[in-house]
Amino acid sequence: MMTATDPTHLLDNPVWSALTGIQRGFGVTNELAGRFAPDRSPFGAFCEEPGRDHWQAMAELVGPRGVVGPVGVLGDVPEGWTQIWKGHGLQMVGDRISAAPADGPPGELADVVVDLGKDDVDDMLDLVALAEPGPFERRTIEFGGYVGVRRHGRLVAMAGERMQLPGFSEISAVATHPEARREGLARELVSRVARSIIDRGNTPVLHASSTNQAAIALYRAMGFTPRRLITFGRVQAPG
Repeated sequence: MMTATDPTHLLDNPVWSALTGIQRGFGVTNELAGRFAPDRSPFGAFCEEPGRDHWQAMAELVGPRGVVGPVGVLGDVPEGWTQIWKGHGLQMVGDRISAAPADGPPGELADVVVDLGKDDVDDMLDLVALAEPGPFERRTIEFGGYVGVRRHGRLVAMAGERMQLPGFSEISAVATHPEARREGLARELVSRVARSIIDRGNTPVLHASSTNQAAIALYRAMGFTPRRLITFGRVQAPG
């Protein structure tokens, strides 16, 4: 049985684990590389630390001058590829979260938390542009599990799910409008999504920017345990 410290653990290479498992139909893969459909997510991955053949396999998936965001093991970007961006996210596992409702914002919040679907995508994209929680495309909604808070009709906070792995579900797109921050909305929505995941028998997991100490502190307080740093990149294939 694999443990959270096992180097072969599915969470060490989450995009590859998702694309070759539960979410196989959400993108394309070959033997060495894979990527989500770009209008769902920019993320891609290699089956292992990549060599020349792996990068060639990724080039075949993205096409000439195609852009992809490798997650997990990247190694050195080879000649001909352009590295646009590289950073790190702290992977945190919700192994100490109770399935029972947690104390949160005032009770009236329950009246304005709504399920979000395809009809809400324009509002979600507007919120993402303001809050910058990370990649969110027009078809990201298809990952499912999105909830939000509307205030006077305007979407001011949201959170949902993205990668699905055996036993784990990733919480993503945690976003709050700048004018509605420090009201506990993110905590409430993350808590709701996490409880939904736990009720299905999975463990919630999320990735926070390694430099976002406020978010990391919040997730720690909620019962998320830091697991490891995960590398995120954005690269362009040769022309």
